[in-house]
Amino acid sequence: MQNFFKELEWRGFIHSFTPGVEKHLLENQVTAYIGFDPTAPSLHVGSLLPIMGLMHFQRCGHVPIAIAGGGTGMVGDPSGKTQERKLLSIEDIEFNLEGIKKQLAQFLDFNAKTNPAKLVNNADWLTKISMMEFLRDVGKYFSINEMLAKESVKSRIEQEQGMSFTEFSYLLLQSYDYLMLYDRYRCTLQMGGSDQWGNITSGIDLIRRLRSAEAYAIVFPLITTSSGVKFGKSESGTVWLDAKLTSPYRFYQYWYNTDDRDVVKYLKFFTLLKEEEIKEWEKSVILHPEKRECQIKLAEEVTLMLHGETALSQAVKASKIFFGGEIADVSDSELLDIFSDVPSTEIQKDQLEGNGLPLIDLMVMAGVTKSKGESRRAIQGGGIYLENIRVNDVDRKIFLEDAFHRKFIVLRKGARNYWLVRIV
Repeated sequence: MQNFFKELEWRGFIHSFTPGVEKHLLENQVTAYIGFDPTAPSLHVGSLLPIMGLMHFQRCGHVPIAIAGGGTGMVGDPSGKTQERKLLSIEDIEFNLEGIKKQLAQFLDFNAKTNPAKLVNNADWLTKISMMEFLRDVGKYFSINEMLAKESVKSRIEQEQGMSFTEFSYLLLQSYDYLMLYDRYRCTLQMGGSDQWGNITSGIDLIRRLRSAEAYAIVFPLITTSSGVKFGKSESGTVWLDAKLTSPYRFYQYWYNTDDRDVVKYLKFFTLLKEEEIKEWEKSVILHPEKRECQIKLAEEVTLMLHGETALSQAVKASKIFFGGEIADVSDSELLDIFSDVPSTEIQKDQLEGNGLPLIDLMVMAGVTKSKGESRRAIQGGGIYLENIRVNDVDRKIFLEDAFHRKFIVLRKGARNYWLVRIV
């Protein structure tokens, strides 16, 4: 059995842990869990670190449990939040859970012979215990003074809007989860983000009091980028794991755009590359940062792991198009995705019929240049591209046949300034 603690340690996963956890992991095949709240129909890249934690855990011979929080999702975790979450309906939660289950199955092996992963829903026990049972059997073991001292509670109480009793009770629910998983699966380790430390240690205390047993915790760092941007956000918003919400191309681009200061850390966090391999890739950041080889490797590894070989191939092809490659073998939707953030304009189809439309006129219409004279000078200077092919003829005319699928015209000025013309 591989040393899971050491694996996490060199990768930089460990923020805090309870005493004795490394010895416990070395002496036993351990069962551990991490919870995922079904607040959306998809997980986002911010969930990848805990997912990778469970993935490494299983690869080291232990048994991972992923909790889809159908019960706690009805309340909402206040940790790290400045205001109360909007409560979801049972139907919304069930819908979200289905998407999350499919995504987790891409990272965890639920059919392994010796240590299959488990996916459980805490609604199975949280929705079946009565309020009186919960208060009598669980609530009596929690001190209000200790709960008020928890960082997730204290930070919210100090704010003007305060905290509802619903959110205040979340700590008890998560602690009860740990107890139930201990009873049902002999789960003795809970992992999560460092903002979960108070909730996890409360569960450890509950197990100790009610079962006279030892349980443990490991929490991961909360990631912020070197530029100060919240990890998991792009210019387009949240980066989702669902291909319908964030396309494989957009997903690939998110990782490709990683800052040089973060890319080695992310290779450790989000890939299965070994330590020696990552050290070799680190050299490329130091010696040839302009080649972005490390970023390419990161983008390829993570996209492959989530979306598979075919989607990765399409994402790489789309990325090459944006960086000047031939525009071919992509669908209309893929082309629109590639150029979704560039200026666009519409022209009527009949403008391209008959004698065609002079390129110098189209450039002005699309906003590439401000005048025909500027258009001519730009073409003569070799800086204008049609479908990523340089144009040398200032008298060039554009016909419907020149358009991609007879629907789109892609204009480029210089290295990476694009304009998209839609034909209607």
